[in-house]
Amino acid sequence: MDFRWHEWNEEHVASHGVLPEEAEAVVECARRPFPRKIDNDKWLAWGRGAGGRLLQVVFLVEEGDSVYVIQARPLTDREKRRYRRMEQS
Repeated sequence: MDFRWHEWNEEHVASHGVLPEEAEAVVECARRPFPRKIDNDKWLAWGRGAGGRLLQVVFLVEEGDSVYVIQARPLTDREKRRYRRMEQS
């Protein structure tokens, strides 16, 4: 999987305290029911980043299977509880 990063998306995920490597790990290791299509061209994944934190990543899959991350942030406490329930089932 090829990730495309440039100044805008690196700064945007950094504003939420997320490193590009963490966001990439969430997308690469996504388990059912993720990734999930949320719009015509947007995908959502929840999972553990490279450092083990639970994150949400929104991304586009571009031509040639290139991934462009448009948003990444830590899960809220409520989302964490929901994710942990999904992990157990």
